[in-house]
Amino acid sequence: MASTGPVGVGVIGAGVISNTYLENLTSFPDTEVLAVGDLFPEAATARAAEHGIALAGGVDVVLDHPDVEIVVNLTIPAAHAEVAGQAIAAGKHVWNEKPLSLDRASGAALLKAADAAGLRVGCAPDTFLGAGLQAVSRVIQRGDIGDPLTGLILFQSPGPESWHPNPAFLFTEGAGPLFDMGPYYFTALVQQFGPVARVAAIGSKSREKRVIGSGPKAGQEFDVTVPTHVSALVQFESGQSAQAIFSFDSAMQRTLLEINGSDSTLILPDPNRFSGDVQIRRKGRDLEPETVESAEELSSRGTGVLDMARAIRAGEPHRAQGALAYHVLDIMVSISESTETGEYTVVESTVEVAPVLPDGWDPKAATL
Repeated sequence: MASTGPVGVGVIGAGVISNTYLENLTSFPDTEVLAVGDLFPEAATARAAEHGIALAGGVDVVLDHPDVEIVVNLTIPAAHAEVAGQAIAAGKHVWNEKPLSLDRASGAALLKAADAAGLRVGCAPDTFLGAGLQAVSRVIQRGDIGDPLTGLILFQSPGPESWHPNPAFLFTEGAGPLFDMGPYYFTALVQQFGPVARVAAIGSKSREKRVIGSGPKAGQEFDVTVPTHVSALVQFESGQSAQAIFSFDSAMQRTLLEINGSDSTLILPDPNRFSGDVQIRRKGRDLEPETVESAEELSSRGTGVLDMARAIRAGEPHRAQGALAYHVLDIMVSISESTETGEYTVVESTVEVAPVLPDGWDPKAATL
């Protein structure tokens, strides 16, 4: 493996999200995409051609490439742990799309294998590295809302089957609104409140089957096997708390993430985005929220891979670490367990909050 220069990257999984990753990873001077692989080689070949990548085919074209240092694993959630394990066995660092895995055991085993091999695991979401949520950290750290006290999460939609051409996997184990959207919101809150200690939740499912609304499979039915509405209470190790709703059952489309402080309420940008306005509603004032930061997107999905690549060269910790993704997974699995038991579930894992990016951090700069 090289010790200087751009970090070699290989992508496994040529689905919808790979397009955005490849747009970014091929635009960063500090990463070089060398190969694209997929269980269906023709899909990898087509995607690689769109982005001017010469090598494509099956999964092995990535795993066997001697200059690939980071494998970006964009497979479906059910395959995350297996494919990431293959990357570790091949001597590669690995970046997983969220969630890290479907269960605690496979997620912990992946981190243990990487540690034993002296390799790194990174994991989405990396939206907390975007300009919007980085601005939130700065606003809170300088005391603009006083002490953060509580959080509020609302994610409501009719579900992704109307627009996604192959949505069935989003309604099975490892997905649903909790596992699909929860990583964005819980990752954002952990950055501000620290790790979660315990949770309580209820869940429901509005119907057993749904219908694909777009693409070549439009009109086909598929089974729904997980709750499509989850309400949760979350208590952090600090004693602070949050409440959350994740729903694919609402005609109302709404995304809201708030942090209530001792002085004011902070309205965060959409944690599924890399930009946005940071607003404050001040206590005792019947006024519209005040925009205190307006952050433009510097880069999107793949930003965490870039931070990981630079950290590898520098010998420093990267920010979107596997330990963070495992803690977020532990939170969601604990919520899922609570919906079944009707009791509080203790979140056994913990994690250290990642430091903010340095001033002037530029994804388009050549630093290696």
